[in-house]
Amino acid sequence: MSHHFVRFENVHYTYPNGYEALRGVSFCVTHGQKVALVGTNGAGKSTLLLHINGLLLPTKGSVVVGGVPVERKTLPLVRQSVGLVFQNPDDQLFMPTVEEDVAFGPSNMGLPAVEIERRVEEALGAVGALALRQRAPYHLSGGQKKSVSIATVLSMEPAVLVLDEPTSNLDPQARRAIIRLIRTFSHTCLMATHDMEMVWELCERTLVMREGELVADGSTTSIFEDEALLERCGLEPPYALWRESHETQEEGAECFAEALSAETR
Repeated sequence: MSHHFVRFENVHYTYPNGYEALRGVSFCVTHGQKVALVGTNGAGKSTLLLHINGLLLPTKGSVVVGGVPVERKTLPLVRQSVGLVFQNPDDQLFMPTVEEDVAFGPSNMGLPAVEIERRVEEALGAVGALALRQRAPYHLSGGQKKSVSIATVLSMEPAVLVLDEPTSNLDPQARRAIIRLIRTFSHTCLMATHDMEMVWELCERTLVMREGELVADGSTTSIFEDEALLERCGLEPPYALWRESHETQEEGAECFAEALSAETR
């Protein structure tokens, strides 16, 4: 799996209760890209993410990761390549200590003890959590839990990182730490988020979901400058871009007023 891309081709997914959560979604994320997935609650973002490592399989269409179709028979291979970080760290942390949580994946891969230790050390070091290795996860703060949950994925050395709301429910300092961490990733990265400021900082490309459909796919700048699209999808641009736009409008209005005043003098 040397080409670390993610491709959806006409993916539909219907839950057992008949609710169609994905309707004909197609896109491709290429090697090394950081891509944001945005949309209101219920737009289909989390459902889409769960397809990337096969926790859900399409009702129709196909998902391919690094040239390998995501099917029941390929799940072990796909899950070695895809690291999924859940929105709630408590869904990911279940061992008595942080160290055991981070070692869990490599241990289940049957790796030798020295390799497991190396991976644990490097993963915790990458998220700045080496000092937490003997702590119980339930004693950690929200930001610490989020960092450790990312470390559990990094210890698997995935090619593709999938993050569901990586900055949700964090205080400003913890949020900033997670953003700095994501910025260092060289992985192919797809993240679902409501944090438009983070999208503006980190992602060169943005996918927009609405009612189970992919309604826009383009550069983050072009997406955020499309006011009609954002309005239709219940989204708002990041404050920094909104402020810049309104300051430009105000400057233009002031210049017009000055010119008009000069003409009437």
